[in-house]
Amino acid sequence: MLVAASSLRSQQTQRCEINAARQLNQKLPSGQYNTFFGGPVLVNCPAKELTLRADSLEAYGDESRIFALGHVRYNEPRLTLTSNYLTYYQRDERAVASGDVDAKLANGSTLKGPTAEYLRAIPGTRPVPRMLANGRPTITIVQKDSAGKVTPPTTVLANNITMEGDSLVYAGGAVIVTREEVIARGDSITLDSEKEITVLMRGPSIEGRRDRPFTLSGERIELTSKSRKLDRVMARGKGKAVSEDLTLLSDTIDLRIADNLLQRAIAWGPKPVRARATSPTQQIISDSIDVSMPQQRIREMHAVRLAQAEGRPDSIRFKADTVDWMRGDTIVARFDTAATRDTARTARVKELVAVGHAKSFYHLPAADTTQRRPAINYVTGREIVVAFQDQKVARVTVIDQAAGVYLEPRPASAAASRDTTRAARPARPPR
Repeated sequence: MLVAASSLRSQQTQRCEINAARQLNQKLPSGQYNTFFGGPVLVNCPAKELTLRADSLEAYGDESRIFALGHVRYNEPRLTLTSNYLTYYQRDERAVASGDVDAKLANGSTLKGPTAEYLRAIPGTRPVPRMLANGRPTITIVQKDSAGKVTPPTTVLANNITMEGDSLVYAGGAVIVTREEVIARGDSITLDSEKEITVLMRGPSIEGRRDRPFTLSGERIELTSKSRKLDRVMARGKGKAVSEDLTLLSDTIDLRIADNLLQRAIAWGPKPVRARATSPTQQIISDSIDVSMPQQRIREMHAVRLAQAEGRPDSIRFKADTVDWMRGDTIVARFDTAATRDTARTARVKELVAVGHAKSFYHLPAADTTQRRPAINYVTGREIVVAFQDQKVARVTVIDQAAGVYLEPRPASAAASRDTTRAARPARPPR
């Protein structure tokens, strides 16, 4: 049966035709009809480029509302959707689907979940369509690079999700964003695929997924891409970045990425929060830290303003009761890149350089190799260079304005002799 249903009008000139096996009409006091359709039902609205299929359908004239039941399939140029049930509100061009919702947008992105609400675009009122979903839906975002090639998709899982047009996604509640190179988590996420920026808030974290993984956390994290490839990740507020070679702590941490690997890390923050970098052998603290790490292997670190470095003394050859340290306006740490690439997974410091009001305090092996106590080297100068070999201090060089002291431990035999002599002296008579 083919009927022109007045209850399905949004305007006098826009009619929707219904093709159904059975029909029951109920006239209302207003003159409108409540109409019930059975059998396979097809609704066709040519002016809206919209079709709706279902096992059965109910149309309520006074409410301008359609309710579709069973194997529902909604189709328009911007959206294809299937569900168990769907209610369409004509006055505000809104469709509410429930039960095994599976929606696909024109750009190839999809949404799956228990419920979804779709608001069609209305010229002058709603410039772009909007979709809202609750009940922990999943969105798979499909994008293309500058050459038109489809890139690996981004998946968003959250308690609730809102999509604005084809590019904006807002997600809240235990959000998980999965990309080819990273997994991002947070309680609130905004994703703008057109501007290629993602913002995570309320306990966010990022986890790198390549061969040399890293993690980043903070109060707010921003991810930016170029040509659909991740190139920058920034954590603001209580930033913490952890990789195999380095742990970086600061108010703000800025990670630069290429080929899905870390290439550079920059940390800074307002006082009293300072940047702190910790490797397996050294800890460096300053107002800001810039780490060069091509292919995610640490090469060089620059600590700027009131910089200080601390390291563990050689505990195998001697026993020290304090740490080794160096201070200066700027400290540069250079790492053994050959070791990190070929023989070890963790970075090894090969040289520390302090420049400007430089000071250093280091424990060195005593000249007497039988000693378990170290020699002490304390120097000041314009520039101090400490060279390491096998992660141990090998040489300390002072350039300009050099001053300091070098102390060897007292030989064990001399100390024993002095103790014996002191014990042999007669006691003084009481006064």
